[in-house]
Amino acid sequence: MNVFYGAFIPGLREIIAQIVRERLPGVVILKLLDGAILFETQCAYDTLNFFCFNNIFACISVMETVPNARTASTEALEAHIKALVHNTAPQSPDAEFIISHNSKKFRTFRIAASLENKPAALDEKIRLEAEQYIARLSGLDVNRSRPDAEFWFLYRSEGFSIFMKRLTLRPSWEKTLHPGELPPPLAWILCCLGNLKHSDAVLDPFCGYGSIPHAAIKYFHITKFFACDNNEKAAAYTAARFKNRTGLGTGPDGPLVFHKTDFRSLVSLLGEKSIDAIITDPPWGFYQDAAQSIEQLYAEMFSVFDTLLAENGRIVILSARTDELLRAAGSRFTVQKHIPILLSGKKTGIFCFMVTPGMELA
Repeated sequence: MNVFYGAFIPGLREIIAQIVRERLPGVVILKLLDGAILFETQCAYDTLNFFCFNNIFACISVMETVPNARTASTEALEAHIKALVHNTAPQSPDAEFIISHNSKKFRTFRIAASLENKPAALDEKIRLEAEQYIARLSGLDVNRSRPDAEFWFLYRSEGFSIFMKRLTLRPSWEKTLHPGELPPPLAWILCCLGNLKHSDAVLDPFCGYGSIPHAAIKYFHITKFFACDNNEKAAAYTAARFKNRTGLGTGPDGPLVFHKTDFRSLVSLLGEKSIDAIITDPPWGFYQDAAQSIEQLYAEMFSVFDTLLAENGRIVILSARTDELLRAAGSRFTVQKHIPILLSGKKTGIFCFMVTPGMELA
């Protein structure tokens, strides 16, 4: 059995658990935490096929400590390292294989330490002992600045520490995304909550840099996705992002239809009752340069949505402006789900709406 630790956006705990159970028959969820899940499965990493995690790790050793031992967290983490080095810590049966099984291109590694999701400073002697232990088993050299592989020692206030190898090797989203661009795992979650079907006509009227259409087309195999934005920089980037890309492109046979326009023009461009699902992240502040309140913007937005949506149409919206959003939706749209999340340290929420039968938009 393989044990994995998946890190995700805080607030999505129940959604993540549901996804893991649906996709991994026989899975055992060992710990379900705010922002992380520890699960056991027979599946290997390359068959997991998950896109909802910020990062995923292969667990080598898990050690239980005293719950909420905040003042002893550093000591607990360092005690775990000492136990590993002296072969007294509990370990996965495949511990040595996990450490030693690396890409042939890998030459170096480093250790990362985290206390309750914050970087931690280890005693230098203990760090050196851990580096020697990993180097001996992996055959890799230490490189603390630009490594090929990372091994993590993590302590959580729920009362346990983990030694694990990071499997998702990429820069952090904060370093690679444009300002306001959605992290790919969140775009995937929004599409998942939209219950998208292959044949759906899907719309993102505030597509920005294209995270939502990219997730919908690539992972949910949507064949007709309409996207629009009137921000010059974002529109240029999105158009270039999808141009001539196999399976994602905007050509005559491509799944993406992109309009550089304001959302208010969509009814004339797309037609009434033409859209099955709307997945979007509308502005949370002033809309472009117009001195228009968010509530006014959202009211116009829902009016356009009401005209565009076909029978049984769905809406998934990400917004930090809960009160304004719900007032603008009125009685015409019913909230099926409201999932508060924490995005880049800011409280926001995912809202899933359905058209309320027999009600007119005020």
